Amino acid sequence: MEAGAGRGPGAAAGNQRRRDAKRSSAVPMSGAVFPATSADGSAFCFTGQYRLLQCFQMQPDHGLTRGRAASDGASLDPGTGEKDVSEATDDERAGAPSRTLHPSAPQAGPVRTEAGALSQRPPFRGRHRAGGDGGQIYGALDLGTNNCRLLLAQPSRRGFRVVDAFSRIIRLGEGVSQTGRLSDAAMRRTIEALKVCAAKIARNDAVRVRCVATEACRVASNGRDFLGRVEHEVGLKLEMLDRETEASLAVSGCASLIDYRASHVLVFDIGGGSSELIWLDLPKYANGPDLNGGGRTGSTSHISAWTSLPVGVVTLAERFGGHHVTGESFEQMVAYVTELIRPWEAVHGLRERANGGNMHLLGTSGTVTTVAGIHLGLKRYDRARVDGCWLAIDEIQKVTYALLGRSYVERVAEPCIGQERADLVLAGCAILEAILRMLPAERLRVADRGLREGILATLMTEDGVYRTGRRRRRRPRSG
Repeated sequence: MEAGAGRGPGAAAGNQRRRDAKRSSAVPMSGAVFPATSADGSAFCFTGQYRLLQCFQMQPDHGLTRGRAASDGASLDPGTGEKDVSEATDDERAGAPSRTLHPSAPQAGPVRTEAGALSQRPPFRGRHRAGGDGGQIYGALDLGTNNCRLLLAQPSRRGFRVVDAFSRIIRLGEGVSQTGRLSDAAMRRTIEALKVCAAKIARNDAVRVRCVATEACRVASNGRDFLGRVEHEVGLKLEMLDRETEASLAVSGCASLIDYRASHVLVFDIGGGSSELIWLDLPKYANGPDLNGGGRTGSTSHISAWTSLPVGVVTLAERFGGHHVTGESFEQMVAYVTELIRPWEAVHGLRERANGGNMHLLGTSGTVTTVAGIHLGLKRYDRARVDGCWLAIDEIQKVTYALLGRSYVERVAEPCIGQERADLVLAGCAILEAILRMLPAERLRVADRGLREGILATLMTEDGVYRTGRRRRRRPRSG
């Protein structure tokens, strides 16, 4: 029995406060260094009843760290996001307080809403003790076609540590491929998720946050109207992220996982409504690169070709069906995606460039993390085992065709899939299979990181509040 249990309402309330404080406390992290990105465009963030944060212009070629954190045991989101930091929020648990701002959350004073607007609080430009108790908190919010995800982090001695995270499947893009519009039900689900994100941002007193919306809002005829509604009802101002910037941020978010011995790398991100493919040429790294900044060029400068395919797991499943997938319908999905990839591959001659060279794939998406989790036989998704692991191509295909042989109910029962993804996983596998058939790669590295980490890099780089230095090796004592 927990200490203090059964000692009256006062003790119970105290225990609850302590549990709530523990849930929102910072979780120590450590990890590998990887670079940020170079991209143009202003970023925005937070307005309305909460706080208007500083706009910024991104700067190129800097780094940050990401690592693992402990889970508090809450329900996790298999396949994407921060698996080792609970992405479920206090607000979703039984008996939790209502989704309102903490009473002590700062309130905004008069603000300007045009680009470049600042809050009453001046922008933070000085340095603080990295990772200290008083460290500034930064945030990245990614509103995608299928997921709404938030990451809040604090600069540390070797990059940053995650202090809070949230992920919820909202299927904002549900039906858009047929109607061209965001549905009322999808918008309501998304608004509720964004309210949780807004409360977390305010509760953590984040100094700067970048909030972005991707494919569903880009293609829906009412996408911009919806973002205006979000700003009015929730207080979050989301930027409509263009495809090129999305691709670049995805690369910078997982660049530490690139094998520098490779001459070519294909980075890909299979999303809900679009899929980004980015080709990197790394011949100059034959003797070992420094992908971690340190005054040298970062990974995004080695992008030689990229494309954004107008297909993702949601749109493909809606087109061909996701609940009951046969071998024939699966091959139809693969053929459909292949035809989208073929012109891009032909223009850049990627197969020819890859033949005879040392290349690998780097996948950052829920599809590849799910496949990895199943291959590893995980009974519960474990980011520490999935992020950075290597898979042979035949291992990936073995999982894909095993899933193809399962019924919808059996896919639901798979711990790394669950009910919310069971109708989408084979669509993701079809996109992955089309990529595998296009290029003669022998191995794929799995990245449980990407867009949000790239966003955090640019924010911390702008303020100069992170470190990318590696730990110094101790010299043996002489004598």
